[in-house]
This record gives sequence, structure tokens and C-alpha cells, in this order.
Amino acid sequence: MNEKTLDTNAPTGDAKKAESWGSFALFMLKLAVVVLIFRSFVFSPFSIPSESMLPRLWKGDYLLAAKWPYGFSGYSLPFGGEIFSGRFLADQPERGDVVIFKHPIDKVDYIKRVIGLPGDTIAVSGGRVILNGEPLATTRLNDFIVPLSPNTGCASGGMIERAANGSAQCRYARFREVLPSGKGYEVLDFGLTDADERAAIIVPEGRLFVMGDNRDNSQDSRFPAEAGGGVGLIPQENLVGQASVIMWSTDGSAEWLLPWTWISAARWGRIGDLL
Repeated sequence: MNEKTLDTNAPTGDAKKAESWGSFALFMLKLAVVVLIFRSFVFSPFSIPSESMLPRLWKGDYLLAAKWPYGFSGYSLPFGGEIFSGRFLADQPERGDVVIFKHPIDKVDYIKRVIGLPGDTIAVSGGRVILNGEPLATTRLNDFIVPLSPNTGCASGGMIERAANGSAQCRYARFREVLPSGKGYEVLDFGLTDADERAAIIVPEGRLFVMGDNRDNSQDSRFPAEAGGGVGLIPQENLVGQASVIMWSTDGSAEWLLPWTWISAARWGRIGDLL
């Protein structure tokens, strides 16, 4: 007759449960480390909270920022800050790059376009950017038209009208601005405002002069740095990353409890756009 022997080394039910929870905790720890490394050194998600970068970026766009192009600092870490000074593997942006950075005062994420590098002389006259004594080439384009939605209003410089289907939309004057390198991008202009006249300044070493593409609706380097306002000349160590690709976009009309509105609110034509 065969007899079954009792394995006294086999884990009990409580031990198995503890082992299972321990394995799960270890898995979650490893996952957290992988996510931390990915968000710190590869890509990190960001959302567009305002219309200061129209027409290229719309409020409600969600994008991925590449973390490596300009090197790394304490601000590269999720929820990071002045953990250490300076940057390692540092590289300087090029004029025309769309960069994400921490505001010099309140450390909130901002996104703007680089216009001036260290040593550049920047002025604004009659709404035109003067770079090193030469106005940037500017060409009038067809008007920019954007549908009105919970995420997109119509600023004072725009004109509300009805589309062919009866929906409301906003019309803005649009221009193409071209840097000396030949790199061009679209900007909006509402006409002459207080921000359209700025005396010449020289960008110091380690700083950047940045502007929003929505020129009359952007708190940028034309304004002194203050919490919730202008950014001044931003320190390069405040750079977080370079805007890379739009991974999602919504007009803001979705409701969490109505899943079908997630689809109707999506701006499908913007998803996947490279920046």
C-alpha cells in the first residue's frame, strides 16, 4: 500500500498569501522604477492648458515630450525640482524648437517656442520680431479658423462666425514667420498691442528668449518673470523636454460618465501630428 508523506517544508496558506503579496509588491516596485526611468529620461506626457501656442497647439492637446535632446537636470524627474544644480549631457535648443520648461518663479510647466539663443539681440517693433538687427521674414497666410468648444474660445482679436454646418467658429489673422535658418512656423496676430513694442535686449549665457505662437495671447519672454505670468529669459537648466508628438486631443465636451462622448469629443485629425 502506497503511503503519502507530509511535506513539512511546504508553505502554509498564510505563507502562500504573504508570498503572493510580496511578489506583487516587488512587481509594482519594479514597474514604478521602469516608469520613473522612462518619464525621466525618454518621454513624458504633457497637456496644453491654454491657447498661447495656437495655431500649432490647441488647448486640450496631450503630447509626448522627448526628455533627452537638451540633457537632464533635477527638473527632468517627475515632480522634480532643484534637487541638484546644472545639467548633465547638456545640449542647447535650436531656434524654432518648441520646448517645455519650468517657470522660473512658480515652477509650473510652460510650453513656448525658442526665438533667441545666448548672445542674440532680440527686439519687437510693430509686432515683428527683430533678431540680431534684422526683422524675421513674415508672410500673410489665409485666416486660421478654429471651432469653438469648451476647450477653445475666441479671444478679443478673433471674429466669431458660423460654419457651413451652423456650428460656431473663430477666425484669426495668420502669418508665417521664418527664422534665418529657414525654419518656419505659423503665428497668430490680433493687431498692435502693448506687447508689440519691446526694446532690444541681449540674451545672456545660459538663458533663452521664448515666445508663444499666439503672439497677442501669450505670457512669454517679452514680460518679466512673475508667478502665473511672464517667464522672462528662462534658464536653460529649467528645460524639461522638447515637444515631440500629439498623442491625444479633445475639445473638452466629453463627460466621464458618458463613454460615447469620449469618441465624439476627440479631435481625431490632430492625433499623431509630429511637432
